[in-house]
Amino acid sequence: MAVSRLLAAAALAAAALVTAAAPASAHWSDLGAAYAGSARYHHLDRAQADGYGLLTDAQGIACIDQPGEGGMGIHYVRGDLVGDAKVNAATPEALVYEPRRNGRLRLVAVEYVVFQDAWDAEHSRPPKLFGRSFELVGAGNRYGLPPFYELHAWLWKFNPSGFFNDWNPRVHCP
Repeated sequence: MAVSRLLAAAALAAAALVTAAAPASAHWSDLGAAYAGSARYHHLDRAQADGYGLLTDAQGIACIDQPGEGGMGIHYVRGDLVGDAKVNAATPEALVYEPRRNGRLRLVAVEYVVFQDAWDAEHSRPPKLFGRSFELVGAGNRYGLPPFYELHAWLWKFNPSGFFNDWNPRVHCP
């Protein structure tokens, strides 16, 4: 119980610090839901217990980076959430972890993902959260996935390239 309170307090403190870096156009209720919904996943074992599994790209690479732009980190994804045609700030489809020098992983961001076909079958516009439209990642992407919409939110680590930017120059893959 004390650990839960400590995590909740840490999440609120982090939210207070990090939301200062979030753009003014972000919807604060969505951001609050995102922080609250992801705070329990600072411990990877909790994410795995809730069905998040390791995602690798088509080459089998787990830690995703882009030389010259930065890194994303290691994604853990809930396929059942990706496969639906819904987006919800409190339940991100992916959790993004940064590999640390000690071998542990640190939660740094969340990613919202929905397959284009599923979304477009029920909606006339791309998905939107935090006042931001999702980016479309087309066929032939590095993951070997069908086209999908995605939006990153760097909730747990400052991103000097922008709160919603895909790449964070402060994240490095080994």
